[in-house]
Amino acid sequence: MTEFAHDTVVPYKESELSKKQQVANMFDDIAFRYDFLNRFLSAGIDVRWRKKALKQLIAAKPKLLLDVATGTADMAIMASNMLDPEKITGIDISEGMLEIGRQKIAKLNLQNAIELLKGDSETISFPDNTFDAVTVAFGVRNFENLEKGLSEIKRVLKPTGKLIVLEFSKPTTPVISQLYNVYMEWMAPYICKLFSSNRKAYSYLNKSIQKFPEGKNFITILNNLGYINTKCKPLSLGICSIYCAEK
Repeated sequence: MTEFAHDTVVPYKESELSKKQQVANMFDDIAFRYDFLNRFLSAGIDVRWRKKALKQLIAAKPKLLLDVATGTADMAIMASNMLDPEKITGIDISEGMLEIGRQKIAKLNLQNAIELLKGDSETISFPDNTFDAVTVAFGVRNFENLEKGLSEIKRVLKPTGKLIVLEFSKPTTPVISQLYNVYMEWMAPYICKLFSSNRKAYSYLNKSIQKFPEGKNFITILNNLGYINTKCKPLSLGICSIYCAEK
C-alpha cells in the first residue's frame, strides 16, 4: 500500500503510539465538546455539507448503509431521516464518541434504525458485498493507511454500491486561501483552547487538512483502487468537498 503524507500526521508527535491509537485517544478526550465545537467553528455550515453529501444517495435508495468514522453519529442520524434505509451501521475507533452518539440515538428513539459499533476502517468486520452504500464524513483524513481503508470499504460494498466521502479541502482563490489559513492555523486552535484543554486536537485538524491528497489526487487514488464513476464536488469556495464513487 502507498503511504501518503497525511498518513504520518499525528495529534501527538511525542507519543510512541500509532496514528490510529492517538486519534482514538484524542477523540475520546474531546468527545463531550465535539458537537458544540463543530457547530461553533463552522457556524453550522457543516450540517448543510452533510445534507448535500447525502443527497447524492437519494436516487440509489440504499437499504443497508455503513457510516465509517461515524463519531457522534451526526451523519448516521441525518441519513436515517433523509434516506430511510432499513438499517444503518456506524463504526468508529473512539468509544467516547460512540457513547455520545448512542445517547443521541436513544433520545431520538432510533435504536432500531441505527446501530453503533466500535470498529476500524482498515478491518471492517462484515462480509464482502454487504452494504448498498458507505458514507465517511470528515473521517478519511484520520485513516492510518488511506488506501487500506478505502480498499476495505470497497470490499464490503455490494457491486454498483456507492461511496460518499465528505472531507475538508483547501480553497484555491488567493484571498480566500489566505483568510482560511489564518483562521485554521491561529484562530481555530485559540478558540478551541477556550472550550477544551486539548488544543493539539485542533492543531492536528489543520495539519491533516494541509497534507491530505484532496481533489484530483483523491480521485486518482479511488480510480487506482478500482472504484468507478468517480467525481469531486467542491463546496463553499473549496473549503469542503464531496467525493462520489461506485464499486
